Amino acid sequence: MDKVKDNTVKVVFFSLLLDLLAFTMILPLLPALLDHYKVISNKGLYSMISHHVESLRIFLNAPDKVDTVLYGGFLGSMYSFLQFISSPITGALSDTYGRKPLMLMCLTGITLSYLLWAISRNFGIFVLARFVGGISKGNISLSMAIISDVTSPDKRGKAMALVGIAFSIGFVVGPMIGAFFAWISSGNRNETWYVVPALFASFLAASNLLYVVYNLKESLPVKSRAKTVSSGLIQSVVYINPIDLFRFTSVSGLNDKERHDLKVLGRTYFIYLFIYSGLEFTLTFLTHHVFKFTSMQQGCMFLSIGLTMAILQGSWVRKVPSDKTKTVAELGLWLIIPAFIFIGLAKNTIMLYFGIFLFAVSTAMVVTCMMTLVTKIGPEHQKGTITGIFRSLGALARAGGPLIASAGFWYFGSTTTYLIGAVFLLLPPIILHTMKSL
Repeated sequence: MDKVKDNTVKVVFFSLLLDLLAFTMILPLLPALLDHYKVISNKGLYSMISHHVESLRIFLNAPDKVDTVLYGGFLGSMYSFLQFISSPITGALSDTYGRKPLMLMCLTGITLSYLLWAISRNFGIFVLARFVGGISKGNISLSMAIISDVTSPDKRGKAMALVGIAFSIGFVVGPMIGAFFAWISSGNRNETWYVVPALFASFLAASNLLYVVYNLKESLPVKSRAKTVSSGLIQSVVYINPIDLFRFTSVSGLNDKERHDLKVLGRTYFIYLFIYSGLEFTLTFLTHHVFKFTSMQQGCMFLSIGLTMAILQGSWVRKVPSDKTKTVAELGLWLIIPAFIFIGLAKNTIMLYFGIFLFAVSTAMVVTCMMTLVTKIGPEHQKGTITGIFRSLGALARAGGPLIASAGFWYFGSTTTYLIGAVFLLLPPIILHTMKSL
């Protein structure tokens, strides 16, 4: 039985890895893709939106240079919002019908989204592709649920660490794959240059689907499933209602201090990720418009960020003593402020990469330590609920951050946007400091 469970964890790991490689391929390509649709779309959805954006630009006297960042911000926020809505519902349905059927449904939708990208001869089809991809992205939360099904509490941390490794590898290798395809097509950048990377992403997604079909065993026995889907769907509302999320309404068995600490961590995490995700999302547009980075240079940038994070998380951060976790999290929250100041003020690539290095170091510290703090609070049987709420808070933050930051980038310009973001990033470490060490 233990061998079967260990094999299930490995299947989840490789499935996530294939999914993340396909998902991150588009990151260094997105600015060039949006420029491409701007050039070829003289009618349809892009033209209609562009007309309204132009009217707003004239009314607000905004600069006429970076309209595409608005479209990018809309797509990024739409994708995260759909994931925020669909993940709890997918999880609730899987409680009744089993993990594997819902996982196959999600992976089928993701594969379809990349095929739509491959045939997206206009902006409208590309938006549809991102919509289908976002609504199908419940596979990540399902992966967490499957791991929880097949691991005991004392082994769950080690299994969840594999999820972190899959994310690290995906965000290191995936953008480089996308940049490579952009590089080989740079000499012949025609109207369908994006088809090859889109088809490769489709191939990875289809391979993932087939891999799961033949290798993933159902992890939730029939006797352990919910009798009706309605109770699960009602419970999933807790993960969608922001008021319930911030109050941790669905978590029982907490004393006053534990509930207070969770609320502090929740507010800290949401504000941090709301601002951070917006500035992180606009980074590719900054390097594209201001520093004229090619897709290959953008891929190298993501590679440097991913490697820095992986090295720190694999060596120092994971060995941080338990009583120092909050201190390291606070330090990381303070460190992200100068990171965005350097990025915003950068006039050359040396200053830019110094800011990016601080950004990577800070991210490695904050994300890992914040989640470690979360797992220290509450009874064992409620840990899944608590971490689920934090994932929902993170998805909600990412649903708003890119759109707000992109609007600021469009109206104020990159420097002002990053400096304003740096000022608001003073709030998370100050809020976290009010909580006593765990």
